[in-house]
Amino acid sequence: MDTLVLLFGGFVDVLQPGNLAYALLGCVLGTLIGILPGIGPAAGTAILIPVTAALDPTGSIIMLAAIYYGAMYGGTITSVLINTPGEAASAVTCLDGYAMAKVGRAGPALAVAAIGSFIGGTIATVGLVFLALPLTRLALTFGPPEIFSLLLIGLVLVTALASQSVIRAMIAAVAGLFLAQVGIDPVMGMERFTFARPELMDGLPIVPVVMGLFGIAEILTSIERPLTSMFAPVVGSLYLSKEDVRRSTGPVFRGTAIGFFLGLVPGLGSMIPAFLSYAVEKRVSKHPERFGQGAIEGVAGPETANNAYANAALIPLFTLGIPGSPTTAILMGALMMNGLVPGPTLFAEHSEFVWTIIASLVVGNIILLVLNLPLIPLWVAMLRIPYAILVVIVLAFCVVGAYSLNNQPFDIAVMLAFGVVGYLMRKVDLPTAPLILTLILGPLLERALRQSLEMSGGDFMIFLSRPLSLTLLILAVVVLLSSSLTMFRRVKVDSEV
Repeated sequence: MDTLVLLFGGFVDVLQPGNLAYALLGCVLGTLIGILPGIGPAAGTAILIPVTAALDPTGSIIMLAAIYYGAMYGGTITSVLINTPGEAASAVTCLDGYAMAKVGRAGPALAVAAIGSFIGGTIATVGLVFLALPLTRLALTFGPPEIFSLLLIGLVLVTALASQSVIRAMIAAVAGLFLAQVGIDPVMGMERFTFARPELMDGLPIVPVVMGLFGIAEILTSIERPLTSMFAPVVGSLYLSKEDVRRSTGPVFRGTAIGFFLGLVPGLGSMIPAFLSYAVEKRVSKHPERFGQGAIEGVAGPETANNAYANAALIPLFTLGIPGSPTTAILMGALMMNGLVPGPTLFAEHSEFVWTIIASLVVGNIILLVLNLPLIPLWVAMLRIPYAILVVIVLAFCVVGAYSLNNQPFDIAVMLAFGVVGYLMRKVDLPTAPLILTLILGPLLERALRQSLEMSGGDFMIFLSRPLSLTLLILAVVVLLSSSLTMFRRVKVDSEV
């Protein structure tokens, strides 16, 4: 009952005209970001953080969250219409979505994607409502050793599962931990690696770093591609026949379950739920030969799993303070920029804020459903803008946005420097997600470690003598070893071939 009362209060707040406008604007911008091929939710959210910098914390996070799940849906449009996924999770939609578009059924494909995204996102938000307080109460019993072990397992999960190579992911994660040392020592209060620059007293500015690693790096990478305008086919009717509804119902609910439960596991990424949903639908279908030829199930399942995952991934972020993906890590950085630390204390100290954000997820999913179907012709028109022009606009937006955060040219320099770093990491196939996650979580991890050692007088056995901490550490080791074994088997098979 307490949960429902808190949620009702959140709806009262989010339905205020200002917050409603932020959710609407975030959905529009997110969909636009998703439509632009190659940018994706992480880069888009990072680039648009400066837009929200002047807002109050509630309005800022409502808008950024709407950008996040709006971008997850927006990638569908280009997947269906021009066979180009706007973001990685929409790649599987190309298989049947584009095949439907070629035979004049782009409308039903886009409609079932919008409806499935709404259902998946809404059910995942309901799961967040009922899981939030129990997980928070559990986490409030944690001491520094348990917090350290929990953060460590979050980093291990993301590092081990978010990359094809555990070694490469570990290199990126360690680099992020080194960068996290810049600033003031959290215990002793002394400067570290600031090089007498006052701008570095609070550590590297997270937003310019993220904008560089994702936004600027994407621009530099796009220069290597042919920059041409795109042609989009006619959408046609959005009407779903009774047969379409019958064939889509099962995939939508199976996709919701897959996306929700995988969203609870940090580090999987949105591609895995989408591809797993597609594989499940093909497996359970009586006519698997239709997949790849325009089967509406191949659009309904993955798209639903995609958005269910996006909303469910916020559960470990809000309740435990563990970002499960680069985009949720960026949201975590935005929360911290507003003086809010995700985790169990967030519910205890800022309850009104949290439940307003949760309510905004429901409202945002409704806005996406109502907004996107009528606006599909507008999104199609956006695809005809030459990509070379869009790149220049995005670059200008990044520079202005980085400067506007603190009105310091130093932030622009940081963004551009990390843009080059991000570009080079892509060229040598180093993942950026572990670096971002360790950069954000590094100070929290260090604080928990040093507090634990102060409690034990410097004895590391404190992490093994407490049952919950020991369990989490064992789980982290198991995940890391299993991922390493999988990688070595893959290398061995490749060498034999």
